[in-house]
Amino acid sequence: MSGRTYQHVAVLMGGPSSERDVSLSTGRGCAEALRGEGYTVTEVEAGAEGGPELVSRLQQVAPDAVFNALHGRWGEDGCVQGVLEWLRIPYTHSGVRASSLAMDKARTKDAYRIAGLPVVESRIVPKAEVAAGHVLPLPYVVKPNNEGSSVGIYIVTEGTTGPTLPDTMPARVMVETYAPGRELTCTVLGDRALPVTEIHMDGWYDYEAKYAPGGSRHTVPADLPEEITAACRDYALRAHDALGARAISRTDFRWDDTRGVDGLILLETNTQPGMTPTSLTPEQAEAAGLTFGQLCAILVEDASCDR
Repeated sequence: MSGRTYQHVAVLMGGPSSERDVSLSTGRGCAEALRGEGYTVTEVEAGAEGGPELVSRLQQVAPDAVFNALHGRWGEDGCVQGVLEWLRIPYTHSGVRASSLAMDKARTKDAYRIAGLPVVESRIVPKAEVAAGHVLPLPYVVKPNNEGSSVGIYIVTEGTTGPTLPDTMPARVMVETYAPGRELTCTVLGDRALPVTEIHMDGWYDYEAKYAPGGSRHTVPADLPEEITAACRDYALRAHDALGARAISRTDFRWDDTRGVDGLILLETNTQPGMTPTSLTPEQAEAAGLTFGQLCAILVEDASCDR
C-alpha cells in the first residue's frame, strides 16, 4: 500500500434507480478488484429509500474514501455526490455539477454546442405532444431527458405513428433526430483518451445489448480510419472538459461512414461508465495496458470531496 492516499474504501452500490441491478454488478466487481489491489473494502448497499439510512451507514463505516458504483438517478445525477460532499468523504468520479449536467441530456447537448462539438437536432416536448403526432421529421428518437443505460428509448421510423409512451415516462421527454451509422465509444481516464471501441449488435444498443452476456460484440481498438479514431479521442476529451468531468467519463458516438469526419455525431457522455463483466470501459483500459484492479485503484486515488 506504499504511496496510497486511502486504505479503507466503501464501495457504494444499489440505489433507487432503474439501473439498480447494473449498479450491484458493478459494485461487487469493483469491490473484489480493490481487495485484490490491497485495499480494505466495505460494500455499502444503498436502498430504494435513498439518503437518511445511507448517511447513517457511512458514518458507521467511516471509510477513507467512497468508490461510487451507483448508476442512474440519485446515484450519478449529483444527489449522492452532494451527500458525500456534506459528509466530507472523498469519492470517486465526477462532482455535483458535472454529474448533474451530464445526466441532463438537453443541457449536455448545450455544453457540446458551446464547445463546438457535433450533435443532432433535439428538443424537449410534452409527452402528450409526442403521442399525438410527429414532432420531428422521421426517423427520430424519443427518450427520457434524465436516464442512462438506454432506459426508455424509442426509435420512430417510417410508416409508424407517434409512439405510445408508458406512464413511467416523465411528462416531458427529449426528441432528437436519429443519427444513422456505426456505434462507437471512447473513455477518458484522467487527461488521456483510451482506445476507441466499436459496438456490434443486432438491432440497436439497448439495455439488453449493454448488459446481457452475448448482447453485443465489441472491437477494441476499433477498426477505423486513423482520422476517425483521432476525432473520437479528441471529441471525448473535449466533451469531458466541457462538462467539467473528473477522473473518468465515456462518450458515445454514431458515425455515418459515408461522410467521413462530418458523419461523426456525439450522443451522450456518461460520468459513471459501467464496470460490469460486459462493460466497455474496462475493455478499453485493458487495451491501454491497465488491469481492472489498476483501473479501480486509479479512480480511488483520485477521490476527492472538493469539486
